[in-house]
Amino acid sequence: MSILSENMRYLRGKLNLSQQKVADDLLITRGRYGKYEDDAAEPPLEILIKISKYYNISIDLLLTINVSKFSIDEIMELPDNRIVLPIRVDSDGNNQIEIIPQKASMGYLNGYGDPEYIESLEIISLPFLKGGKFRAFPADGDSMPPYKNGTYIVGKYVENLSDLKTDRTYVFITANDGISYKRFQFHEADSIWVRADNQFYEPYKIPLSEIKEIWEFACSITTKEYEPDEFSEHHIQNFITEIKTDIKQIKETIRDKN
Repeated sequence: MSILSENMRYLRGKLNLSQQKVADDLLITRGRYGKYEDDAAEPPLEILIKISKYYNISIDLLLTINVSKFSIDEIMELPDNRIVLPIRVDSDGNNQIEIIPQKASMGYLNGYGDPEYIESLEIISLPFLKGGKFRAFPADGDSMPPYKNGTYIVGKYVENLSDLKTDRTYVFITANDGISYKRFQFHEADSIWVRADNQFYEPYKIPLSEIKEIWEFACSITTKEYEPDEFSEHHIQNFITEIKTDIKQIKETIRDKN
């Protein structure tokens, strides 16, 4: 029996519906629907879409994942009809937070919509984080000081773009950049503008079509200690001076070429 037929049988049973009831709602005969559940026939695309909408489960999961392994009542739905794992808790009732590995962070872009991939991630629990779905992402680069390589940003899943707040920081999962941690600025018709806290980097816009997920900063976990003078006034001044020197050299190089 195929995964699709098993899922259809399971979902109908969870809703305590008869084959006749589902068939009537889908505007097909009971015999035709029964063949789909018995794996005697495959539904055409237009019927498959109806089944997906009827059970409120995305087509990719209907065809590839055994949904009986997950709590359907707690599954979180995403705007583009994908589904992530439900909120999981430990024996004390604390949220279990999936950790995206530092060395395999780019793999998240391929696996973020795959329940089996998410289920394979290591987890932690932070009792003070409640009321939402949380996930930990690795920070990378120098664009958002004081967060350095080795830091994890724990984010709370954002369901709607309207929930974004100006000058608040978020982890953006995008088709081109993968995981990036930036400060939200404003929303345009077909894009959003973000910026880094390191002023060396210019603000830029992210097309809405490229955004896969957004996670609002909830807390950070630092795995490397800071040097004694890392945030001293002298250190910051030297850092700014070095940046200005680099910019001047770049401008001179461009001028010489022209």
